[in-house]
Amino acid sequence: MEAFDYVVVGAGTAGCLLANRLSADPAVRVLLLEAGKRDNYIWVHIPVGYLYCMGNPRTDWLFETVAERGLNGRALKYPRGKVWGGCSSINGMIYMRGQSGDYDGWAKQNPGWSWDEVLPYFRRHEDHYSLDGGGENPAHGHGGEWRVEQQRLSWPILSAFREAAEQSGIPPTDDFTRGDNFGCGYFEVNQRRGVRWSAAKGFLHPVLGRSNLVVISGARVNRLVLGGEGGRQVTGVEYRVDDGAVTVAEARREVVMAAGSIGTTQILQRSGIGAGAHLQGAGIKPQVELAGVGGNLQDHLQLRTIFRVRPGVTTLNGLANSIWGKAWMGMQYALFKRGPMTMAPSQLGAFAKSDPGQASANLEWHIQPLSLDRFGEPLHRFPAFTASVCNLRPTSRGTVLVSSPDPEEAPLIAPNYLSTSEDRDVAVKAVRMTRQIVAAPALREFKPQEYLPGAEVDSDEDLARAAGDIGATIFHPVGTCKMGPEDDPLAVVDARLRVHGIRGLRVADASVMPTITSGNTCSPVLMIAERAAEMIRSDHG
Repeated sequence: MEAFDYVVVGAGTAGCLLANRLSADPAVRVLLLEAGKRDNYIWVHIPVGYLYCMGNPRTDWLFETVAERGLNGRALKYPRGKVWGGCSSINGMIYMRGQSGDYDGWAKQNPGWSWDEVLPYFRRHEDHYSLDGGGENPAHGHGGEWRVEQQRLSWPILSAFREAAEQSGIPPTDDFTRGDNFGCGYFEVNQRRGVRWSAAKGFLHPVLGRSNLVVISGARVNRLVLGGEGGRQVTGVEYRVDDGAVTVAEARREVVMAAGSIGTTQILQRSGIGAGAHLQGAGIKPQVELAGVGGNLQDHLQLRTIFRVRPGVTTLNGLANSIWGKAWMGMQYALFKRGPMTMAPSQLGAFAKSDPGQASANLEWHIQPLSLDRFGEPLHRFPAFTASVCNLRPTSRGTVLVSSPDPEEAPLIAPNYLSTSEDRDVAVKAVRMTRQIVAAPALREFKPQEYLPGAEVDSDEDLARAAGDIGATIFHPVGTCKMGPEDDPLAVVDARLRVHGIRGLRVADASVMPTITSGNTCSPVLMIAERAAEMIRSDHG
């Protein structure tokens, strides 16, 4: 057994930042455990490489959901990063904070988490392109580890969609991160000069030379070690590297869970922390009763509406299905780090209300100059674009539950998509709004024709069912270790991210979100980790 002051579980988005901040104190020793490998796979770095990282056992856990009733019996692949940088090494690279109302809502039960209070933590590690030449921009920070840039390509079809959105009442915007993201514009991305910028590059690689930081790859955590009075103190972490012997790392101060909404939940449950009745049924001895572990799962379900356009319109479908097109894309990237190989999965975004009764924008569109039947399959051979739209604040709640103590066995992931009438109603309105935008004058010259779900699908009942056919995860699972007061039956951690009823254990990843943020979730996770690091150092003097 080797002793450390802090053991951080997971070298993903949150874990890389935590390791950086905690090891900044030379008086402490920090161990960072990661089940995946180093981020030295070429497709981690080329932006379009997400196509080769998701569904790849080298970089993805290869999770799947259960068959979902709301998706008409379909199960979805559920990518999660298994590599240094975690999901920030395989995701869509979109820089987004969410809305001020998200955090003000958190703060009603969790003091210290309002928008005004979290904004400095976003800015603390930000390196925003708008400040490269100096000057002032109170919304953004400069010189931090988290690089934010503009995209390095444009498409006429997307510019026309932006104009059509404006004609439909969604104004142009050049910044989605000021607290109210209503509008339409090109997403900013976490890249540096056309190369993906991950949490591993920003926070972990620069500090690997610190003598007080130890990083172990391929470390599969079996369980947390509980001891102390009443067995309610975490004293270490039991893990195995490849086929080696089981090792226990002692944590003199804290274990910090940063394995994400799926990984953190699995490890807590395998350690006997969770709903006792379920744990017993899974063959795990209950240690600490915390019914909320694995509950409150929330995710953004994108409805993938696809529109064919007239022949001759430039889309990625045509380029990717042409030898000359592929050669041109490769040359652009090799020589200039520009062109389609720098693409985030979605280039243009839009936010709006599904109806006037919404307090703020509750829909997000990801518009792409491409189309395919499902992720991982070839692009269509006809020119088309996809306008995916998701409900930012779903009322459906799901679960993540282990089915055995075996760390090699995947958990049962049940997002429970479209399980409420509110979510089905928003889905219907979202498709109708998409059709309204596409019918605007700015897109007429492209002659868009609806391919999915199809113009013949028109009644509310048929559209609600079609939503189950065209819905897919947008990879934002959160909430399975909810932050909240001790009298909240689903709360797992308090406002300082300490696990209720257990000493020496904290959670600092997407699982602590009480409710999902109104946008992409990667950068909010970094903010959570930034706050957690400060809290940990403050608590231990």
